[in-house]
Amino acid sequence: MSNRIAAILAGSALAALASPAFAQFGPPAELAEGEGKALVEGVCTACHLANNIVYSNGYTAEGWELITASMVDLSASPAHDTIVAYLAENYPPNGTRDATPVDGPLEIEFTGEWKTPKLGARPRDPVEAPDGMIWYVGQRGNTIGRINPETDEIDEWDLPPETMAHSVTIHDDGGVWYLGNGNGTIGKFDPETGQAQVFEMPDPEARDPHTGEFDRDGTFWFTLQQSNMIGRFDPATEQIDLVTATSPNSRPYGIKIADDGTVWVARNGNGGGLYKVDPDTMALTEYRLPGEDSTTRRFDIAENGMIWLDNSAGGKIASFDPETEEFTQWDSPSGPGSHPYGMEVVDGIVWYNESGTRPDLLVRFDPASETFQSWKIPSGPDGIGAGINRHMRPTADGDLLIHQDATNRIFRVDIPEPGEDSAAAGAPDSEG
Repeated sequence: MSNRIAAILAGSALAALASPAFAQFGPPAELAEGEGKALVEGVCTACHLANNIVYSNGYTAEGWELITASMVDLSASPAHDTIVAYLAENYPPNGTRDATPVDGPLEIEFTGEWKTPKLGARPRDPVEAPDGMIWYVGQRGNTIGRINPETDEIDEWDLPPETMAHSVTIHDDGGVWYLGNGNGTIGKFDPETGQAQVFEMPDPEARDPHTGEFDRDGTFWFTLQQSNMIGRFDPATEQIDLVTATSPNSRPYGIKIADDGTVWVARNGNGGGLYKVDPDTMALTEYRLPGEDSTTRRFDIAENGMIWLDNSAGGKIASFDPETEEFTQWDSPSGPGSHPYGMEVVDGIVWYNESGTRPDLLVRFDPASETFQSWKIPSGPDGIGAGINRHMRPTADGDLLIHQDATNRIFRVDIPEPGEDSAAAGAPDSEG
């Protein structure tokens, strides 16, 4: 084995140990026998499970070469051809995760495609700052980055060792905050110095800060998925308070703050649905989606207070009315395996992606007409259809920022101004 390959394997193994495994589809999988299996196990599955390969939609040799090149540079290695040949022979295109796109009248445009510098960093959670800059974190790469959309210039910095940031959030004052999913920290990053001020969790059981949002008073609320906790951080006093979720393994995930200050949290386990958090006492009230296998990762709150959420495991999207405490659900167009993920409400329209399909589809749902329309996310070079959008955020002018983690891409989605076909995301008419 060459020194180059040994270094890649060592670095990949360290990355795998430093952060939690990414969510996978299907039961644990074994790679097929064949020449190159050992190399793929060392170079590829040191960073992610074999499921990513075995349960993929399959690719041609050209496709596999483009995908692997976005993760690790093997171009000068003798292992390169063997790895690509093994993947193409054993995992060719198979169609098992084909998407079901839905045509419609709206035309959108994917603009501002940016490829982040560090290979295999899996950039995620792009967000627009008040000055127009776009921030993101590279969870696998242990990086934080800033995109200037006017010049396309990208600055990227290393975070403290083992941070493995899961999300980045911008305060109204422009402060850049991230959550250290790998080392149990909250960080405030200063681009002038390239350094972060780090705040450690007060409880060693609070291992994996996940997603955060600021409320109107500047308090930072955040989730800790595997630790089954929800947290509150006051930047002025540096006080961190934690509460354990009322149901075991409910895996708090996405988080949003309602206009009245109520904190809402997604339940990615033990029935899916939502937690309502009292901002003063941190007391929790839980609302479970129908169906034992339901899970919720992301959601958003419409201007009229209606909450829109995904039922990822169920292949559905749902609404929740805080007044009646009732859920209504709709099947996502690509079916039970579509795995809806990121979600935002923009100008009364619900936007989300079907992460279980290939390609990853961006989906538009109009609550007024209860109709869907979807588009293929470009997903990397030559439209190979790889990658997942795990979180989306709106821009100040009503567009969307999304990403494709496996291909190191961040996109801006230009959405037309709302017209007669757009309606406020109000209470649904259907029982779903």
